[in-house]
Amino acid sequence: MALRILDPPHGGDDPGKIGVNGAKEKEINLAIAKKLQILLEEEGFTVVMTREEDGGLYDEGSGSKKQQDMKKRCEKINEADPLFTVSIHQNSYPDESVQGSQVFYYSHSDTGRKLAAVIQESLNKELEVARCREIKENDSYYILRKTESPIVIAECGFLSNQREAQLLMSEEYQTKVAQAIKDGMIAYASTLGK
Repeated sequence: MALRILDPPHGGDDPGKIGVNGAKEKEINLAIAKKLQILLEEEGFTVVMTREEDGGLYDEGSGSKKQQDMKKRCEKINEADPLFTVSIHQNSYPDESVQGSQVFYYSHSDTGRKLAAVIQESLNKELEVARCREIKENDSYYILRKTESPIVIAECGFLSNQREAQLLMSEEYQTKVAQAIKDGMIAYASTLGK
């Protein structure tokens, strides 16, 4: 079936956000993406990962590893020309009480908005969050601006929230998150007949 790309950002020298419990975003992103890959492949979809191990997509001697990493992610996505891409992230906020998953899309992409809405609905329903969040448009995130096919960023939870940081470290919850995103991706693909 049609190609999807999963992007678990950060890796290598870039841990991403560090949770209140010491959790590293790069590890959680990769764990959820790998679980999601298995679920999608079981459904018969072709899945490409931008990374499958801890390392980042940069040259060790690079003076700007983060920029090179982001540029290579976009190049990998654009070369594959997928039906769409989901980039898996974890959020953080100074107020520890803020929680819940939230999906971002490029403000100039109607397709991205529709994909984000379906995945957000699935996350809100399946994760049984206390306060459902809504999709959010963005026109400044590099990966949203530099990819040619539809892409969304799924912020799965807040590492700055003690409860969510603990949940996001558990295999069971990571699987639940992956299942919710998968259900949203499949629901969206069905509207396209793919």
